[in-house]
Amino acid sequence: MIQQFEQVKAASKAIARLTDQQRNKVLEALADTILKEKGTILQANELDLARMDKSSPLFDRLQLTESRLEAIAGDMRNVAHLPSPLGQVSQQRVLGNGLRLCRTSVPFGVIGIIYEARPNVTFDVFSLCFKSGNACVLKGGKDALNSNEAGVNIIKRTLREYGIDEHAVELLPATHEATAEMLQAVGYIDVCIPRGGRKLIDFVRDTARIPVIETGAGVVNTYFDRKASLEKGKCIVLNAKTRRVSVCNALDCLIIHRERLSDLPELCQQLAEKHVTLYADTDAYKALSDNYPYLEHATADSFGTEFMDYKMAIRVVGSIHEALEHITCYSSGHSECIITEDESAARLFQQEVDAACVYWNAPTSFTDGAQFGLGAEIGISTQKLGPRGPMGLEEITTYKWLIEGEGQTRP
Repeated sequence: MIQQFEQVKAASKAIARLTDQQRNKVLEALADTILKEKGTILQANELDLARMDKSSPLFDRLQLTESRLEAIAGDMRNVAHLPSPLGQVSQQRVLGNGLRLCRTSVPFGVIGIIYEARPNVTFDVFSLCFKSGNACVLKGGKDALNSNEAGVNIIKRTLREYGIDEHAVELLPATHEATAEMLQAVGYIDVCIPRGGRKLIDFVRDTARIPVIETGAGVVNTYFDRKASLEKGKCIVLNAKTRRVSVCNALDCLIIHRERLSDLPELCQQLAEKHVTLYADTDAYKALSDNYPYLEHATADSFGTEFMDYKMAIRVVGSIHEALEHITCYSSGHSECIITEDESAARLFQQEVDAACVYWNAPTSFTDGAQFGLGAEIGISTQKLGPRGPMGLEEITTYKWLIEGEGQTRP
């Protein structure tokens, strides 16, 4: 595997020398090829889907469809049309001794991505890395092996057609041994970004000898305040929970103010139509017991769980401060939401909640690089050192200082 790492490292130098126009042409051509080759991609995806239980919440993440491939190609075109993140000057000054300083953005070099059953990541990651002048090493899960191989083969073929080193992208074997070697690839991989559940992220953070940007699991809460709009709340809760239950920005716990407990049945009515199981605390259970068909008593494990399924916890609180305490205790720092018409409550919530994305009267389903206007995303960072939230082009570049002088020496 060392040979693969060496080839990617060498390719990264060539990628960094391309012009933005060259990169854009390749991404546009690749978007066209994805649509032309959708039959090949979907056939490979069917082989992966045949091995997975359809009742698993990961089935939706794994599945590719014609419409999803069209969206992937569209996101790739969006990335191509974005301004280059390279060569951007963030600081410029002249010192008293005449030295001219300039801080400018440059690629990391080689970015490693470890991800699970999400074959769309193959295309998203490549487009962002290539646009930002980075080569990439991909380590997908065995559940998406055929889909990932089909995607990488198409990418490599497109690179060859444009005379570009195909080692700008490499797919490692879907084995634990490959993961271990990737995390020890000091001098070859400049930064590693894991995308997956808590178990994967913890393993990468605890094992890696190379730098890691942590994309945390999404334990997402929404607080329905005493002055919330019921109509807004119904739409926000439904969209946040059921748009796609397997993604990291999906709602896991609804927190509701005690004064609005009588509105809880109507607030959850549309969730019943989607067969969402609710794990309700004592007060919420009493409010729903006569009219909600998929109701369970909450346990200690119900709160702080990323369900990735048609399941949601409900907690009743007596004040916004109690809601904030609940979020502080159980949040993963990904996305949190308040539904209220009280601006002072909303501003307090925005100030106090420690998360990458904090919403007021909008569903957490918007936590997404494309939705934020970033073209696509390479992950959602929940750490505070370095990038935070959806990571697009700017977040996968670093910078260097350029210093020009006239022969000055330091005393």
